[in-house]
Amino acid sequence: MSGHLFVDISSHGFGHLAQAAPVLDALARIRPGLRLTVRSGLPPEKLRSRIGAPFEHLPGRSDFGFVMVDAMRVDRAATAEAYRACHADWGNRVAVEADFLRGAAPDLVFTDVAYLPLAGAARARIPALSMCSLNWADLFIHFFGGEAWAGSIHEQILEAYRDAECFIRPTPAMPMPDLPNTRAVAPVASLGRDCRARLRERIGAAADERIALAAFGGFDKDLRAAAWPVTPGVRWLVPESWGVARGDMAALEPLRMNFTDLLRTVDAVLAKPGYGTFTEAACNGAPVLYVRRDDWPEQDCLIEWLKANARCREVSLAALMRGELAEDLENLWRQAKRRTPDAGGAEEAARLIAGYLP
Repeated sequence: MSGHLFVDISSHGFGHLAQAAPVLDALARIRPGLRLTVRSGLPPEKLRSRIGAPFEHLPGRSDFGFVMVDAMRVDRAATAEAYRACHADWGNRVAVEADFLRGAAPDLVFTDVAYLPLAGAARARIPALSMCSLNWADLFIHFFGGEAWAGSIHEQILEAYRDAECFIRPTPAMPMPDLPNTRAVAPVASLGRDCRARLRERIGAAADERIALAAFGGFDKDLRAAAWPVTPGVRWLVPESWGVARGDMAALEPLRMNFTDLLRTVDAVLAKPGYGTFTEAACNGAPVLYVRRDDWPEQDCLIEWLKANARCREVSLAALMRGELAEDLENLWRQAKRRTPDAGGAEEAARLIAGYLP
């Protein structure tokens, strides 16, 4: 018997999928014939672009993480309202989730990084694991720890994470001192193929032009790129949603190219701190220009790790909005190349998960 794994992947951006996908593919290699059921609010085509192993998709989301104004800013008021609504009838929500999981009858539940399925699995007596570089309990208390209503919600989130057999922390990750069940693994990142010639042909870039990729992890961010000054010798790949029509900027999505292949290919990545973008850029050898997020507690450990493992440089939001990036890019490219870090965390995590399957 190969077993049945029920997977819940958060649709709060694309970073949770970037973490979970290489682990699921490694697990499928270890356990051929394993039945995978994946619940996520992400589009099926996005899931299948990352997860190579066969799986059944269940649309839906069991967590929301944080309500975002845009890629950089949390909507605190809307997030607080959403958490209060989510936990107003928490016991009943857990009971409904437990009934659902009993019906699905998996041998193991695995989340990145929803906590309701962990609480439901505990109620249904189904073993469960979670994995992420962050957890919603730590982020929740960071933003709402001073609120009188927050204490009971925080305890319910923590209890759900503690119910898991193990919480896998891929390097780099937040410390998580309130979770006694953590297990650290190496960085988790997909590795791409160099497709430089193909990319240059597709966007009409000259051999001496450098290509920079703007990647903000599934959330939109209006950077007013249409008004940026031209950076001599640089071509930009930007989200199609920006609606920019310029000779030095090409829309990313119509290229239909694998994202990790692009990371292996481009000369620079422009991004906010996020686990998937940072680790995949470093492990694929892509230099990174990054702009700090507005009060996001996970970013410090990510930035510290990136500085130690990749060519990188911080830019201010003001400079980014003005498109004044030429000097920062030149300084980035003058940095000495780094040895790419080991991306063995997916295999480590997969073997750990396999140990809980029948």
